[in-house]
Amino acid sequence: MATFTLGIEEEFQTIDPVTRNLRSHMSKLVEDGKITLKERVKAEMHQAVVEVGTNICHNIQEAREEVTYLRKMILDLAAKQDLQVGAAGTHPFADWVEQLITPDPRYDEIIDEMRDVARGNLIFGLHVHVGIENRNEGIEIMNAVRYFLPHIYALSTNSPFWCGRNTGFKSYRSKVFDKFPRTGIPDYFSSAAEYDEYINLLVKTKCIDNGKKIWWDIRLHPFFNTIEFRMCDVPMRTDETICLAAIMQALVAKIHKLHRQNLSFRPYHRMLINENKWRAARYGISGKLIDFGKQEEVEYKLLVVELLEFIDDVIDELGSRNEIEYIHQILEMGTGADRQLAVFEKTNDMKAVVDYIVSETKIGIY
Repeated sequence: MATFTLGIEEEFQTIDPVTRNLRSHMSKLVEDGKITLKERVKAEMHQAVVEVGTNICHNIQEAREEVTYLRKMILDLAAKQDLQVGAAGTHPFADWVEQLITPDPRYDEIIDEMRDVARGNLIFGLHVHVGIENRNEGIEIMNAVRYFLPHIYALSTNSPFWCGRNTGFKSYRSKVFDKFPRTGIPDYFSSAAEYDEYINLLVKTKCIDNGKKIWWDIRLHPFFNTIEFRMCDVPMRTDETICLAAIMQALVAKIHKLHRQNLSFRPYHRMLINENKWRAARYGISGKLIDFGKQEEVEYKLLVVELLEFIDDVIDELGSRNEIEYIHQILEMGTGADRQLAVFEKTNDMKAVVDYIVSETKIGIY
């Protein structure tokens, strides 16, 4: 069986412990972090964002160790700068207009091109890379896995607030990011050659300078042999991140297994999958998604049972059954968005929501 290695990237908020607003770390956090973490920590466009990424992990247990270690290091480094760290797809009340931009030629170029769309992109995501053997197989897997992106995304929803407002969405982060070009569910590609031809055309016509400016919910990474899942809000708890990563890994392994058995998974049009993505963003795990095979609405929690049954025959080989079982706890306690909304309903205080995010981000770390 292929190994389906993992790489996990999480974007965190740096928060003022008094005001509870976002506060720039002025790259100090990253500079200090690079002493021990090297390239596993980096600045992002906004100075109140810090990103960490694991090394290549050979199984989900290694991934948990790395994610836990990186979170602890960032929490400790932030404390030395009198900062707190929060994991949520958006900050409950920070205004992007007030946020400082990291000085960097790459970010200058993006802002020059996209202006306020780039400046307003004050969001925090989870990206998961799953190793694949070759790009042709990767395209086949990507085409099939697209169907399940809304199912996973719903579990990650963790951004109900934006600029001090309850948006009515469980994930408003995706609505902010939708303003960027080349985002959302990708089209179906018949081969890696067709995919590369598309990217080369965009480069040739100066739409992009390289394939990393393809910001779809899932993509073949332009430089590594990985499928990269990009649609999720960063979850509050490490356990949630690991559960989501394990599901993504299992889906890749399952589709790979079907292809090796010369079995196929029916591909669906991007427009249809987008209907489910909208529902996932709006309602999270509380709504219904569409089963396009049956052509009917189905309660999300019933679809999750089907998803777990679909991947059940690969998760023991991957050694990830315990990690995937955490999905039941997410369904019981609610996603990050559900929990943030419950705190706000109880307190009517956005600062209390920030305090909750900060406390949840530490769970399982110390």
